Amino acid sequence: MSSITFDGVTKVFRDGTVAVRDLDLHVGDGELFVLLGASGSGKSTVLRTVAGLESVSEGRIFLDEDDVTDLGPPKRDVAMVFQNLALYPHLNVYDNIAFGLEAHKLPKSEVDERVRRVADMLGLSRLLERRPRALSGGQSQRVALGRAIVRDPRAFLMDEPLTSIDERLRIDLRTEVKRIQRNLAATMLYVTHEQSEAMTLGDRVGVMRRGVLQQADNPSALYDRPENLFVAGFVGSPPMNMAEGTVERTDDGHLAVEIGGHALRVDGDTLAGSPRVAEYERRQIVVGVRPHQLREADGGVPLDARLRVPVATAEQLGDETYARFVVNAPILLSDDAEDVGDAAELPAPAERMNLWTTRLDRPVRVGDVIELAVAPGHLHLFDPRTGAAIGR
Repeated sequence: MSSITFDGVTKVFRDGTVAVRDLDLHVGDGELFVLLGASGSGKSTVLRTVAGLESVSEGRIFLDEDDVTDLGPPKRDVAMVFQNLALYPHLNVYDNIAFGLEAHKLPKSEVDERVRRVADMLGLSRLLERRPRALSGGQSQRVALGRAIVRDPRAFLMDEPLTSIDERLRIDLRTEVKRIQRNLAATMLYVTHEQSEAMTLGDRVGVMRRGVLQQADNPSALYDRPENLFVAGFVGSPPMNMAEGTVERTDDGHLAVEIGGHALRVDGDTLAGSPRVAEYERRQIVVGVRPHQLREADGGVPLDARLRVPVATAEQLGDETYARFVVNAPILLSDDAEDVGDAAELPAPAERMNLWTTRLDRPVRVGDVIELAVAPGHLHLFDPRTGAAIGR
């Protein structure tokens, strides 16, 4: 397998649309790298530039040390699996998998050995005589994967291959894709708009927005240490709680963030040790807290470091309860609604309450008053002008 390197890659379409802007990225040999983003973020265009299906406007693309920027698709030796499986309906499973090998005029004995080895790997050995119309969605997807795997390419390119499959089967196939990738030690560039898919599959995940790579890191780092407001709001379900606030210093000298009449201390937080937090004293910032890091306060949390709020809604899921409450501070959303999922269906910010979510280990009812505190090390602060994380 080969590494994939993007060196300043930009793609501008004829109508002036900038699909990808100045992409610098290295996908290591044997790495499963996932590009995550909303529709129109540029992730599929990135994939197509590697395959040679789209030319680049600027920059270079390398497979290992080989510059493939100007090579046609056949000379790049990469295999692509599309959302639309495009199986040949008149061919059986065996011939669908073998098609690319036969086109390259490999010896029949080698074709047969490869096809049967891949079919065994994917659990298709008993289905080799069936045609696509007689296959389930999951079986068809395995055939498409087999057609790519059998070629033994330099890299695999996956363009939302599981999107059209029902949820339960999709979860099973994620595990299958991961197993195959590990067994083959394959370099795989995988595109999806499904957050759970990206976070469970990827060795690293890159978040795309409007053609720009926002952050590339392992899934835990993306969730725990987002580098900007967009990544913080895009990654996570339920999403991160956000509000505008002000950095203040309490009477006893502690730094705190004032949010709608509540104070959350940042002393003792991982961010508090950064000189940059103090620079924002008496200035407006954006505060973010993950729902599961906003916990019921115990006796060790000072009274002036708690949020004491009535429950507005409560949803019990097994032994957990998601409780929502009103924060009297402006809500913070991405400036392009299509990038934040359901935000496009919400009213304008001035007409909307800022509801925060917390995850509790006990049932509560609407109207119950709960006292909450942020778990140490999990208060996120952002510059409202640049969107960049403060203290990172």
